[in-house]
Amino acid sequence: MGDAAPLVSISEAPVPDHGKAEWFSGADGATLRAALFSPEGDARGSVVVSPGRSEPIEKYFEVVQDLLDRGFVVLVHDWRGQGLSHRALPDRLKGHAAGFKDFLADYQALLAAFETRLPKPWIALGHSMGGCLTMLVLATGETRFAAAVLSAPMLGLNTGGKPARAARALAWTMARAGLAGDYVLGDKGDPFIQSFPKDALTHDAARYARFQAQMKANPDIALGGITWGWTDFAFAACAFLRRTQGVEAVSIPVTIVGAGEDSRVLVADETSIAGRLPKGRYVEIADAFHEILIETDERRAVFWKAFDETVDGVVRSKAGKLA
Repeated sequence: MGDAAPLVSISEAPVPDHGKAEWFSGADGATLRAALFSPEGDARGSVVVSPGRSEPIEKYFEVVQDLLDRGFVVLVHDWRGQGLSHRALPDRLKGHAAGFKDFLADYQALLAAFETRLPKPWIALGHSMGGCLTMLVLATGETRFAAAVLSAPMLGLNTGGKPARAARALAWTMARAGLAGDYVLGDKGDPFIQSFPKDALTHDAARYARFQAQMKANPDIALGGITWGWTDFAFAACAFLRRTQGVEAVSIPVTIVGAGEDSRVLVADETSIAGRLPKGRYVEIADAFHEILIETDERRAVFWKAFDETVDGVVRSKAGKLA
């Protein structure tokens, strides 16, 4: 498609320079949104940023700037079902999904739409759900990336003390009983009445408030609670990664950065996947909440140190081969 798409700009989070958003077509023709940003001067490579559940492109403006300052072209996108991308249900606030195959096909469509504008080497950066889907992309055979860094990836769900097997069985049953599009236990999870610090996503009140202001500036980018369909997808995606030998076939450096005080995903599954990757590494920020990339400066600094350690050697190696 390539037509211009809007971006939400507010005083606390203006759109980074040298970039714009575009519409592109997902694998089944769904209208999806992505934004491409270019650094000043020659690019060191490209980073494809995949946000977590409920997170639109706008929430990653600070991350985009961090990457631009490092000399990378940055491509960030809205998964189907969130941001300004296609939503399958009339109620836009429902966080819904129907399996993970559509997500993976959309990711390939994203790369196809922007490939000629993404200088090598390519780096994948994903958070939470985006980290899970990035890992799925790599484990199912995508080989064009030179490295990946995953922030608190959704590799195992925190079921709040409920037996995981029973929770997965319930989600599977409800999704196939005609209730896939219903909120889990009727919880709408209104994004406009969430509160800090009760939400336990970050210790940084200002960054938390910034995203609330972005949603209020354009409520269409907001997302509420999860459906049974989304829950079934999440369990299925994590289960696939636990059993597939595709994880062991991922030959690039992959760093998983976990949050020691994560209330959304399980650190044990992150360390397990990292241990199965031939060039995997696990780094933990002991006192961080789930949303590492909107945490306090000192906690974010640990993530960026791990990112630089992973990526700088890859970039130097690629540059050396081109010399």
